[in-house]
Amino acid sequence: MNEIKYFTEQGLQNLKDELNHLKNVERPNITKEISEARDKGDLSENAEYDAAKEAQGMLEAKIAKLEEQLSQARVLDESELDTSSVHLLTKVIIKNTKNDTELTYTIVPESEADLMAKKISVESPIAQGLLGKKVGEIAEIEVPSGIMKFEIIAITT
Repeated sequence: MNEIKYFTEQGLQNLKDELNHLKNVERPNITKEISEARDKGDLSENAEYDAAKEAQGMLEAKIAKLEEQLSQARVLDESELDTSSVHLLTKVIIKNTKNDTELTYTIVPESEADLMAKKISVESPIAQGLLGKKVGEIAEIEVPSGIMKFEIIAITT
């Protein structure tokens, strides 16, 4: 099943850089480790060889996963974003209606989420509760401690 994955230009570049590093740095390193372990003799009792082969398998699986993500990747043009409602790549200022605390988040693809940078995954419960809401609307979001209500204060790019 091919599911389209959306990225910012920077997020897509980061994915390409990681794939390039795995193919051009990590893959040759593991090949070298396998070769060195093979040179040590009997492969049936060679733990270094087994470990290197296992690492190679995990690396190849990671490369395949990244290649699949790239094949499904689409870049969102941030200049054409509609700010009339909350959606992917919008920055939203919300206010907790219970304690009047204001929070600012940018809704980003899962792979670009970084809570320290106030970027939350579009798949997170908070983002899911905010999606589609307009300025002035109240989003009711279910959290482990119950329902939290947030008022949408502003939406920008």
